[in-house]
Amino acid sequence: MSGGPGVERIARRFAALRQQGRAGLVVYLTAGDPDPATSAALFRALPGAGADLIEVGMPFSDPMADGPAIQAAGQRALRAGMTLRGALALVRELRRADAATPIVLMGYYNPIYRYGCEAFVRDALAAGVDGVIVVDLPPEEDAELTDPARARGLAFVRLATPTSDEARLPVILERASGFVYYVAITGITGTRPADTAAVATATARLRRFTDLPIAVGFGIKTPAQAAAVARAADAAVVGSALVQRLAEHLAPDGSAAPGLVDAVLAEVRALAAGVRGARR
Repeated sequence: MSGGPGVERIARRFAALRQQGRAGLVVYLTAGDPDPATSAALFRALPGAGADLIEVGMPFSDPMADGPAIQAAGQRALRAGMTLRGALALVRELRRADAATPIVLMGYYNPIYRYGCEAFVRDALAAGVDGVIVVDLPPEEDAELTDPARARGLAFVRLATPTSDEARLPVILERASGFVYYVAITGITGTRPADTAAVATATARLRRFTDLPIAVGFGIKTPAQAAAVARAADAAVVGSALVQRLAEHLAPDGSAAPGLVDAVLAEVRALAAGVRGARR
């Protein structure tokens, strides 16, 4: 892929991490959870708490790859009025305050399809989005999104899994850009811990097929698990554990209770400390 604003910002961040001799922490939260104002406050504070890259979840009514925590987050966000346009507006606000941290949208194809692929790529880049991860769009069917993304420089992050064999990997990686997201477990998010020994083997195998950075997610909950992944991969991705921490600080009516933002950010700081100390 020939560069572009999103691809280049991601490349700069991973180059800086390599220079520092460490892996990165990628943090996922759902846009609009539990309400737009609280969500915006959380996202704004993530870089200062140690997030090296940010994944903004696009809430969707049928998130087939996600476990109960992120499913519930999506429902809360949708009830609070969050939409794909709202997620882009959130990124636009974040980007005004932070020109350096890569921001990747993660979610499902239906909202993008309804928005229109060309319009989505144009508006995402205009808002300051650097890349997109579309969980349910297989390589054989993604040209209508990857073609405009490649043309304009929006990174298209592909997913590899434990079941991606050596015949399948070249197909997955052929049009990937930004980084590769390795799904460390078979199944849905947030249900069981990743096997860190298996992660090390898998990342070594992936490096035979791609020069892109490798981020590992699904099943990373604790600073110790994040550190173990960070010794093998270029980044550790944490989502469900943070979304669960958020859910633990909701009032009985589902609104944000006092201390919610601080509790989530404390968790991010602990994960960041684990990742940053992993290779010492």
